[in-house]
Amino acid sequence: MGLLTGKTALITGASRGIGEAIAQCFAQEGANIAFTYRSSAQKAATLQTELESYGIKARGYQSDAASFDAATTLVQQVLDEFGNIDVLVNNAGVARDNLLLRMTEQQWDEVINNNLKSMFNLTKQVLKPMLKARNGSIINMSSIIGMRGNAGQANYAASKAGIIGFSKSVAQELGSRNIRCNVIAPGFIETDMTENLGGTNKDEFLKKIPLARFGKPDEVAKVALFLASNLSAYVSGQVISVCGAMNT
Repeated sequence: MGLLTGKTALITGASRGIGEAIAQCFAQEGANIAFTYRSSAQKAATLQTELESYGIKARGYQSDAASFDAATTLVQQVLDEFGNIDVLVNNAGVARDNLLLRMTEQQWDEVINNNLKSMFNLTKQVLKPMLKARNGSIINMSSIIGMRGNAGQANYAASKAGIIGFSKSVAQELGSRNIRCNVIAPGFIETDMTENLGGTNKDEFLKKIPLARFGKPDEVAKVALFLASNLSAYVSGQVISVCGAMNT
């Protein structure tokens, strides 16, 4: 349908999983894609070639979203090469699970920096071009864990809850300039994380999901497509759960 034809999207953490699915979905809808990866250079090269096969411009950048300086450099590189940034998808993140009693300061800091500080880093850097264009869509990836909490994930839950508060504030600050900011909160999605779950654990999680299955990355990507496109022109400051009714 070409819902994103002529737009440029910057997607962090796109070399696999949900980020990769979003990049593919956006490219199929006509968007030029700038994406980041931390270490998987071969996967990034493969993805870039695949995205270009849709007839759009694509480029992968090795960058650490948790670094403010790296984010500054990244956005300038994207602007130099693509000319503009219409959509930002803050997807990069990590999990370092542990019970609070055993959680180290390093585990706390690593998750907060990669999951929450990265939102500040990238969002701040894209503001100038979006404000100049008086247009933009910022999509921040949270989690239902940020809405419900979860034992053994205090750091992860805090980071994902912080994303929600951050995004609602950004939506209020920038709405008058036609810049929208929304949140996607996935539930259990078929990614590397769920592949590593044992059979018993999978069965226990499935009992909590009314649709009785894990979601697929492309199902999250389609929600991101809605939020990136003009179909959601009057949607801002919202949290959309993609969780099979697990969070109701």
